[in-house]
Amino acid sequence: MDITGRKLFVKALEEEGVDTIFAYPGGTVTDLFDELYKTNSINLVLPRHEQGLIHEAEGYAKSTGKVGVCLVTSGPGATNTVTGLADAHYDNVPLVCFTGQVPLPLIGNDAFQEVDIVGITRNITKYSVTVRDRKDLGKIIKMAFHIARTGKPDTVHVGQLKRAYKMLKSAKKPLILAGGGINVARANENLRRFAEAENVPVVTTIMGKGAIPTTHPLYVGNCGMHGKYAANKAVSECDLLFSIGTRFNDRITGDLNEFAPKAKIVHIDVDTASISRNVVVDVPIVADANVALDKLNEWAEPIKTAEWQKQIKAWDEENPLGMRRDKGMTPQMIMEHINKNYKDAIYVTDVGQHQMWATQYLELDSNSQLLTSGGLGTMGFGLPAAIGATFGRP
Repeated sequence: MDITGRKLFVKALEEEGVDTIFAYPGGTVTDLFDELYKTNSINLVLPRHEQGLIHEAEGYAKSTGKVGVCLVTSGPGATNTVTGLADAHYDNVPLVCFTGQVPLPLIGNDAFQEVDIVGITRNITKYSVTVRDRKDLGKIIKMAFHIARTGKPDTVHVGQLKRAYKMLKSAKKPLILAGGGINVARANENLRRFAEAENVPVVTTIMGKGAIPTTHPLYVGNCGMHGKYAANKAVSECDLLFSIGTRFNDRITGDLNEFAPKAKIVHIDVDTASISRNVVVDVPIVADANVALDKLNEWAEPIKTAEWQKQIKAWDEENPLGMRRDKGMTPQMIMEHINKNYKDAIYVTDVGQHQMWATQYLELDSNSQLLTSGGLGTMGFGLPAAIGATFGRP
């Protein structure tokens, strides 16, 4: 039996398990809102602006691991989401954003509140499409959620992984570099087990902060331009850099000619396009972080790294990441006070110097999270993302 498009829209969301939608009304989506108000299974969150809305959806998605869902009207409603779409794209946040559009006969006629939102967003989304026939709506919604949740390979070439593991076993100064892909894949526990089983020190990117508990004895700190001396020195001196879930962007590498100059580099990433794009690697492996680490943990055996760890610790003691304590309150003291008083928390930052202080000094473990805008560095992200995280994990 045929049903109306608006009923099909809500039914499709319910079939995908959507429990929260961040939505702002407008002329071209009024019918969808009318239908959403008839269901009790989906919590409709009304923001004050579409840019806030999409960052709320990001905060929800980052904190829960579920798909963040948005609904806005055509024209300015759609264009107000563009910055958030780009932000989510760079940080691999699963989002599905529905925008209204003018009636089909008016498309291309410069109608009121008409923009080519598909054309505008094609380079910052994995899938962007205009539904032109109601009978295609259910299929397109299902496709959108599938691509948001996966859309990239979830298998791993075991031969390449074996080769990478043999290199790790023969290394004298191995180092694991964990990026944001670990947090996105919720592979934190798998990474901790692997690092402990191999007895290999770990450094993180800013987006990878929390990939392993920050108080763990194998954790060195963040690397890159806002990182610790010891972490950057370890990258410079290691003979094998075993990287998982990082794009090797300029914030991490600096001068590419001087990045990890003594190391063979293994790169595990779910995105084929990220591998050897910035840093040419020796062993490329396209795989989900959890899938790869599951296999690596089957083989894991400890490596003798005591002297290497001792050297890293000496570098840290020689140049610690700290602020003076004899001239009043410092950002470090504020972060330390937060660490002492909040144990099970989701921390959300905006963008700027306070973001760097948070990534340098906050302590994270399996009961806490840090949500921040990394790849795009979007000011205005913090407050709405915190609101979205509150809806996701109250």
